[in-house]
Amino acid sequence: MTTIEILSTWIGAFITLCCFSFLYKDNPFYRFAESLFVGVSAGYYLSVVYFHQVLKPNLLAKLWPSFFNTGEAANMAPDYWLIIPGILGCLMLLRFSQKLAWVSRFTVAFVMGVSTGLTIVTSTQQYLIPQIAKAIKPIFIYGQLGQSLSNLVLVVGSIACLFYFFFSTEHKGPFYGNLAKIGIWFLMISFGASFGATVMGRISLLIGRFTFLLKNWLHIIQ
Repeated sequence: MTTIEILSTWIGAFITLCCFSFLYKDNPFYRFAESLFVGVSAGYYLSVVYFHQVLKPNLLAKLWPSFFNTGEAANMAPDYWLIIPGILGCLMLLRFSQKLAWVSRFTVAFVMGVSTGLTIVTSTQQYLIPQIAKAIKPIFIYGQLGQSLSNLVLVVGSIACLFYFFFSTEHKGPFYGNLAKIGIWFLMISFGASFGATVMGRISLLIGRFTFLLKNWLHIIQ
């Protein structure tokens, strides 16, 4: 192994042990690893992702194509109307000023209004309508008992969950109360399955860290 590889392995092992130290209690080593992770992530996203993948191609390369583009793209005509969103973006930097922080509210209001309008349409077309279409199933299919049972569970679960989230009426009574309780069961099963999948993903990461410590750092396993 080269010196760089050995050094990176020891640094990775040290940071990993700093993170594991939180299992004992909150301590300066864990806070150092946490601050390092947040700082490096923020610097990476700001310099690599936000600038090179968002700001540069969507604003700077279109305002000054001859400076930020190469080839045929450098001869494109500048889109000067992008100065308006550029100014709105610069107004967000006024959040660092106590006296002029209120000016950034114009940008926040504009972004929230446009984003909400676009999100409602997009979510309705991509999520709400397809989910409604998939929930409309025939409850009984002749000769297919398993599929009929699956469709019955889907329809009953969808209706029960909708009744649970209907808060205009109190969840009482033999029909409405029991149907809302069934909705709770369906929700808990769904949340439990999602949480279980998340835990399994974290366990895979934990196994990877232990493998790194025992194989790459301590060379206990091959």
